[in-house]
Amino acid sequence: MKVAVIGAGCGGLCAAKNSIEAGLDVVIFEQTDQIGGTWVYREETTLDQFGLSVHSSMYQGLTTKFPKEIMGYPDFPIIEGEKSFISSNEVQKFHHRYADHFNLKSYIKFHHLVTFVTPYGESQWEVVVKDLLTNKSTTLIFNLIFVCNGHYSSSFIPKYPGQEIFRGRQIHSHNYRSKDIFRGERILVVGAGASAFDLISHASGVAAFVAQSHHLQEPLNFSSKKRLIQSYPDIVHLTKDGAVFSDGSQDTFTMIVYCTGYLYSFPFLSPDCGISIENNYVSPLYKHCININHPTMAFIGLCKFVMASQLMDLQVRFALKFFIGAKKFPSREEMLYSEKCEIRKRLCSGLRLRKIHAMGPYLDNYQQDLANLAEIKPIKPVLLRVFKEVIEILKTDKVDLRKCNFKIIDDDTYVKL
Repeated sequence: MKVAVIGAGCGGLCAAKNSIEAGLDVVIFEQTDQIGGTWVYREETTLDQFGLSVHSSMYQGLTTKFPKEIMGYPDFPIIEGEKSFISSNEVQKFHHRYADHFNLKSYIKFHHLVTFVTPYGESQWEVVVKDLLTNKSTTLIFNLIFVCNGHYSSSFIPKYPGQEIFRGRQIHSHNYRSKDIFRGERILVVGAGASAFDLISHASGVAAFVAQSHHLQEPLNFSSKKRLIQSYPDIVHLTKDGAVFSDGSQDTFTMIVYCTGYLYSFPFLSPDCGISIENNYVSPLYKHCININHPTMAFIGLCKFVMASQLMDLQVRFALKFFIGAKKFPSREEMLYSEKCEIRKRLCSGLRLRKIHAMGPYLDNYQQDLANLAEIKPIKPVLLRVFKEVIEILKTDKVDLRKCNFKIIDDDTYVKL
């Protein structure tokens, strides 16, 4: 059976590794010259040398928001170094060690862009791939598809009245690379995720003034000894030189930085693939990864707020159990009903549709569900316990958490140093 893996990032690498171990014929298509996906730092912010949108959102000085102890793969942990929270460069080096250990680079076709995927016959896939170096396209046939193109490349910028008249600069965090652009500016950072607090920290040392707009209910712990950081609620509208907020306050700014997340995007999938995106909800998917209309295609890594490498490896092993025939998928109707029930439950719990693929507190039940259905090993309990503690700390403290260190004792216990 021939498997096409789209993307050589974190998800693509473990999709290839596990597929090879299952005895499948694997090809990985990577549009850049590097493995690692979003962890690859590039100076370009908009278009690359081929005129394609830059995939990476990596910026200088990024430190992981989760400890390295829960970021490795199940059979290949990140063990180097004493600090739990490591740099993006260290994560990228880890991906290279993983790829070299399992000899994955020999399966990768670099500078190969997948431009079109459509069903072929009853159970195969037609894949059109463009060699960016020669500008030639080739059509290939595969039995299975792993979609691993990541979800940190298509920026989401909310719409506000007055955006067109604001005279300052507006950028998304996807296009941020260095704090030099903040020097002497009056900055408004929109959002309250990890990148928002990183950029606030970067800006606070060089900007004239830094403010943050967010709609979280709980107080946030963020202090700066160098610059005052003003907190504002949601933006109501922009003016020529600033913003007006929902509490009636207003201020002046010379730059607005949107740390407002990303949109799922699969421009290579034909309509016949049967996948749609509504308000950033990818559907219809069985267990957030299997294409219900064509269950020989799996989407790896859609879930957010998770232990990425751990969960992606689990999703791959889950899919492969069914792909190779060791387990049988439920009927299409049963899978659609399963998806409908889960989505309804999440919406009733208060999640918005665009956050449906976010896990967080749902991760434990979700990963156990995958493991039970495919009869495979789940994520180790100790890693889930560390994850839960980090989640709790992140609710009120997105900065000082990185001063902590975690040590795994065994499969069930850990200590926080």
